[in-house]
Amino acid sequence: MLDRKLELPIEFPDDAQEAQLCAQLLLETLDHHRGVESAEIDFAQGILRLQYDPEQISASVVDGIAADLGLRLRDRTHVCTMGLGGVGCRDCTHRLERELAAMPGVHYVSANPAAHIIGVRYEQESALAEIERRIHELGYEVTPRPDETPLPFWRRNMGLIWAGLTLVFLVAGLLWARLNPLPAFPQLATVFYILAYLAGGHDGAREAARDLRRGELNIDFLMITSALGAAAIGEWAEGATLLFLFSLSGALEEFALDRTHSAIAALTRLRPTEATVLVGGSERRVPVEVVQPGDVLIIRPGEQVPVDGIIVRGATSLDQSAITGESMPVSKEVGDEVFAGTMNREGAIDIRATKRAQDSTLAKVIELVAEAQSERAPTQRLIDRLAHPYAVGVFIAVGLVIAVGTLLLNYPFYDVFYRAMTLLVVASPCALVISTPASILAGIAAGARNGILFKGGVHLENAARINTVAFDKTGTLTSGRPQVTDIVVLDHLDQNEFLRLVASAEWRSEHPIAEAIVREAQARKLRLSEPAHFVSIPGQGVRARIDGYELVIGNERLLNHESRPVSIPESVRDLNRQGKTTIFVQHGERLLGAIALADLPRENARQTVESLRTNDISTIVMLTGDHRQVAEGIATQLGIDEVHAELLPGDKVEVISRLAQQGTVAMVGDGVNDAPALATATVGIAMGAAGTDVALETADIVLMSDDLCKLPFAFKLARHSRRIIAQNMLFAVAVMITLVLATLSVGIPLPLAVVGHEGSTLVVVLNGLRLLRLGSR
Repeated sequence: MLDRKLELPIEFPDDAQEAQLCAQLLLETLDHHRGVESAEIDFAQGILRLQYDPEQISASVVDGIAADLGLRLRDRTHVCTMGLGGVGCRDCTHRLERELAAMPGVHYVSANPAAHIIGVRYEQESALAEIERRIHELGYEVTPRPDETPLPFWRRNMGLIWAGLTLVFLVAGLLWARLNPLPAFPQLATVFYILAYLAGGHDGAREAARDLRRGELNIDFLMITSALGAAAIGEWAEGATLLFLFSLSGALEEFALDRTHSAIAALTRLRPTEATVLVGGSERRVPVEVVQPGDVLIIRPGEQVPVDGIIVRGATSLDQSAITGESMPVSKEVGDEVFAGTMNREGAIDIRATKRAQDSTLAKVIELVAEAQSERAPTQRLIDRLAHPYAVGVFIAVGLVIAVGTLLLNYPFYDVFYRAMTLLVVASPCALVISTPASILAGIAAGARNGILFKGGVHLENAARINTVAFDKTGTLTSGRPQVTDIVVLDHLDQNEFLRLVASAEWRSEHPIAEAIVREAQARKLRLSEPAHFVSIPGQGVRARIDGYELVIGNERLLNHESRPVSIPESVRDLNRQGKTTIFVQHGERLLGAIALADLPRENARQTVESLRTNDISTIVMLTGDHRQVAEGIATQLGIDEVHAELLPGDKVEVISRLAQQGTVAMVGDGVNDAPALATATVGIAMGAAGTDVALETADIVLMSDDLCKLPFAFKLARHSRRIIAQNMLFAVAVMITLVLATLSVGIPLPLAVVGHEGSTLVVVLNGLRLLRLGSR
């Protein structure tokens, strides 16, 4: 466990008793959270002291949990994700991480050489320059992130160009040695081979020398040593062939992995550079960075929305696929929220900006994906930790082969040395080192393209192990707002006239039940009337005069209070027994009828539950603060195994903890009012998080849209990633063992060893990239 200590100033509610309760619940939640070693609150100084593993929980997650409990943390740390140059995708970056993490004020460092990205969490903004200076001292470069600055093709593929030159010089050397067109200059073949060595080995030699200065042995050093060994015994052509195939393989790996960067860079290209702002009735084109909340912007058909905002004029349909993964355009009208990076398909609209460009949902998504790419998965970290001792072991084995073969077995030095150089090649773990990051990067990119954000390889791997999924009911399995389900008319009125009267009476009410009744009337295109008299009775209902009717609308208690006890028909009582909310409508002493409402399951909720079962989820649980009768009714409709009802936020944490003792648990919620439960689960999943900052910070996996069908796809993608990682590792180890045994037993030519070694490396990269083809539809 990588223990880090953090002190965060904390703001409590004014009420002392409430502050004590919030603080107690925060500590209980953190104690249950994976990665937290200890947590305590100093009330006198107003500080939360946290000892934690930054690979499993970040300060921003703690901040989200606290905010949900009514507390506010002032996180003094900053996060920066930078491009990392001077590193190959097969390199190990342990020493870089160790050196930077030891710097004062640096809390966490994670470098991913395969993604060419490094993420750093530090305290003072002034420390960033010192961090960059230290990176340069250690032999690396700070570069623009791969997703931020698109480079020309030749700059992105210099490795292919050098590999091509190596092949040209290698072929020239082979032809000159065979044909010898100028007998007076036979040494020109060697000159061509030396040029091939320089073209194919200069990058590897530079990286090997840099790592040797750091006290590390890398794969480049193994290959360069083997090539120089071949030259030492006069096998220039075989050494040049080795360097050509090695450089070609490395270039093809970079070219293939660039597809994962391209998938993320597509998000960056969605950000417009300019916006049209209305200023004093006239239009003005301005850089998007100067747009402030409150500014009114014009978005014409075919233009991308530059900032998050609210529509104030016009209606249109927006392509939100890049943010939410929704395949179809979404209709938008006045009052609807729009996100930066979405495409306006139809009508011109005016929007009022609600966030600056750098604070938009798109900007946060891009940063989160970049941070996720910098995070290495547990499997990758294990392989990286073993890379250096393994390389030392290979050199020891090579030394033993030379010593035993020449001194004890008396084999010719040439044969023994040749075989030892071949062993250097085939025992190099290139394919094993790249097998995990290639798949993880492709999995994260595939998720992002489908509106699913995995915030790091650890969460992608954890999601593949989930066997229990717990849902928060309201707003997750259900729509989160009541809908009219039944209308019972007990008078001479027809159903539409009855609904029109009730909706007209409720027109001015802001209660969710009133809004649901008005929505139903509007959906039926009923013409509503303005009530002549309206009185709201908090907690009970309303009284209104409409079209000659003196209506009392509300619960049974209101009706009994307004008149003598009302006789409720058994058919209406049945609605209550079904867990529905029933309101009664009375005119004078006469009961006109009743309207039943319920927070109905989402259309695709049952399909999602069934899909989860086909994705090896054995137990599906519902958590809710609602009444048990209501919860069990919905659970029965959806086929859910367990129901835990009438829960407080702290109760949800306890239930998740109990479930986690029996297996691995994913908690699915909105990420806003259930942050403690999300943090306690093995994997916390926030749904419908576009535009919700707390959800983006708190959850481990974020579903950007409200589409529940994205959830089974997230698990499918995670399990597919785990399968491919297992395939890659098994294949890489099998090829390596086969080549080592063949080298030690019968002996194989050095070029064939290189083909087998580099071929297996390319196979695992391409196999990992298959994840990019997965889609949620």
